[in-house]
Amino acid sequence: MRNLLTVLMTFMMLSFSNQTFAQDDVSEEIDQLQEDTSSTAMMDSSSEETSNIQIIEEEEIEEVIEESQSFHYAIKDQFIQGGWQFMGIVLLCLILGLAVAIERIITLNLATTNTKKLLSDIEDALKGKDGVNSAKEICKSTKGPVASIFVQGLMRASEGIEMVEKSIISYGSVEMGKLEKGMVWISLFISLAPMLGFMGTVIGMIGAFDAIAEAGDVSPSLVAGGIKIALLTTVGGLIVAVILQLFYNYLVSKIDSLVNTMEDASISLVDILVRNKLSK
Repeated sequence: MRNLLTVLMTFMMLSFSNQTFAQDDVSEEIDQLQEDTSSTAMMDSSSEETSNIQIIEEEEIEEVIEESQSFHYAIKDQFIQGGWQFMGIVLLCLILGLAVAIERIITLNLATTNTKKLLSDIEDALKGKDGVNSAKEICKSTKGPVASIFVQGLMRASEGIEMVEKSIISYGSVEMGKLEKGMVWISLFISLAPMLGFMGTVIGMIGAFDAIAEAGDVSPSLVAGGIKIALLTTVGGLIVAVILQLFYNYLVSKIDSLVNTMEDASISLVDILVRNKLSK
């Protein structure tokens, strides 16, 4: 009897443990399925967010392209409405003025010289054996108006300090004229563009009044259309003048800076010649 009870108890314990293990396995599988489901949902949400971001970026790019195209079309339409006779001349003034301004900017930037280094090299050369000749070679190998003025001054070093100063002043005026070359054309286009715009406006107004006289009635649409077309030439001329004026002011300030540099460097050159006692 006892053996039977022992066998029954053992069987019940084994069955209970198997059920416990089975329940644990089922719970683990359920947890894993829940984790897989959550990770899949997160991946789906992230992919949806990425696709939404890409769609938004594409829409923004398309909007920028459409805006740029509409701006270009608007400019082209206004240019055509203003009339090619005067708007074309105003555009030509802009192109020629910008060409001269860009050429001047490049030339003036190339004319900039490191005067401190140049003066130091000249002073070191004057202390050597060749003296003035080696200093002249250094100046000839250096680009810019300052070096050209120095060459002229060193060529008169043996004739006295007064001749050196006169040579520097005379050749400085020549170099200043070279720096200001082409500025008169930019000034001309700045003045010419608004005048051409005003002329187109006046001619357009005359055409509008002629149309009113022919129609025999003052129609608002007729007058407004003629005045709009007439004023477009004025707007074009003023825009060209403003753009060229900005370049002109920059060039003037650049030339003034170079002229001041030339004057300071010329005074320093005379001082170096006096210190080295190379002038009479």
